[in-house]
Amino acid sequence: MLKHCRKIFMVCILTVITTLSLHAQDYTTKSYIAKHSTDAQRLMRETGVPASVILAVAIHESAYGNSRIAKYLNNHFGIKGKNNSTKIRSAYKGYGSVLDSYRDFVGLLQRRKATKPLFDKHESDDYKSWVKGIARSGYSETGDWSRKVISTIDRYNLEKYDEKINLN
Repeated sequence: MLKHCRKIFMVCILTVITTLSLHAQDYTTKSYIAKHSTDAQRLMRETGVPASVILAVAIHESAYGNSRIAKYLNNHFGIKGKNNSTKIRSAYKGYGSVLDSYRDFVGLLQRRKATKPLFDKHESDDYKSWVKGIARSGYSETGDWSRKVISTIDRYNLEKYDEKINLN
């Protein structure tokens, strides 16, 4: 009887923990994409960086908006720099909004000598070349970073956001 009560107690505890951890996440991958795809497409039209790349890097680097630096610093790309947060101590840059983070990511690609040529070499529908070029530039120290980002694009069909939109 005691053994049975322990099992029931453990199941209850695990259920509570699982429920609390699910509620701690603000975004699912799909809700993240729905919320941020318009901004990614706008930045693509302004700069040429594929919306799929912007979204996939943000999803990968911020755990689709659920990482601590995404929540407390609006940093969705793992960009290092100063912040004024009193809630989190971090070497990562703080932003006033998620859109500011998105703009800084694209700006970083435009400013860096290693990624600047991507803008002349690749169209906004060539996401694989963009991801591989960003990876070669040293954006991430993780060896399989480009594979993971490309896999995110493929898994969630993010390339559909790279289609040119006629605004006329």
